Amino acid sequence: MIRKGAVLAGALAALLLPVGGQAWAAPEPPPATDQDDGRGDGRADGRGGADADDARTARLEKVRRRITELHDEAGSATDAYNAAQQKVRRQERRIADLARKIDNNRVRLGKLNDQAGAMARAQYRGLGLPVNQRLAMERDPERFLHSLGLLRQGQRATRGVINDLAETQSALRSYAKKAGRQWEQLEADRKARARAKKKIEEKLRAAEKLESELAAADRARLVELEDQASYRRQLDWLRSGVLEEINGTASAKGRAALAYALDQVGRDYEWGATGPRTFDCSGLTLRAWEAAGVRIPRTSQQQWQGLKRVAVKDMRPGDLIIYKTDASHVGMYVGDGTMVHSPRTGRQVRVEGVGALPIRGVVRPDA
Repeated sequence: MIRKGAVLAGALAALLLPVGGQAWAAPEPPPATDQDDGRGDGRADGRGGADADDARTARLEKVRRRITELHDEAGSATDAYNAAQQKVRRQERRIADLARKIDNNRVRLGKLNDQAGAMARAQYRGLGLPVNQRLAMERDPERFLHSLGLLRQGQRATRGVINDLAETQSALRSYAKKAGRQWEQLEADRKARARAKKKIEEKLRAAEKLESELAAADRARLVELEDQASYRRQLDWLRSGVLEEINGTASAKGRAALAYALDQVGRDYEWGATGPRTFDCSGLTLRAWEAAGVRIPRTSQQQWQGLKRVAVKDMRPGDLIIYKTDASHVGMYVGDGTMVHSPRTGRQVRVEGVGALPIRGVVRPDA
């Protein structure tokens, strides 16, 4: 079903725990880091060493929580940035469309003015008399009726020209006002985008600084703490029993999207990136479903708002799992309680347990 069975099995090996003959996505807990010397008394190198290790773990746990907070905030700001950028682009297209309409109406207005002038000149050249006066002088009834028809057609045409001129002038004024308002909104959105971009960069620099200041051993321990936190959340999700109800089968497009996403495992996260070398979370899902021939909204919040929602128990491989209360993160369901996602700056696209993050809901791009 997926591109390379062996590769997928390897990617999921640390996340699958058979229970009662059923495949459960319960990852093995990360290895304990206590330096037990085998004496069996719970001490490592004496009480002082254990206390020092506990203090180090507590300090790193505090750092881990702060880094998570910063990345959560940056994730929310990233979605705001991406949404603002899309809005700017839509407004630019609207303004270009308005400009084309204004130009077309000006051309039409010129033509209508030319037509009205030509009609007036033709009427003046008609023996120097208006048509209604010539009718009064006409003795042939058939020619009179014919001329009367011409007169009515000319009157209707003249009224139509006048009405078209008035409507065109009104439309031009309306388009001009709309264009002005759109440009004002465009400028406001550009400023909002710049503020969002600055906010993202500040938060990411703060998180990177916290992590970079750690010693190599502490950075490795920090990764362990992150894995342990994800493991605990996944275990809580599995204990809810919801996985027993999930048995959906991927659609053909879902399989194609999933194959693309799994092919990106190991690529770096980069905020605002949509591939092909780096991805943010929604950039990965966007390109994956694009590869399957389905266009979906750019950001995780827009995906949550714009795609069909399905119950967690009804999700199938390829569906998108929206995370966090503000819908600022997204992953793609792989199956057996696992998902693939692009986590955050400093991490790579990876396969992880569905419950590793707080779930907001599930959406289906090809519903």
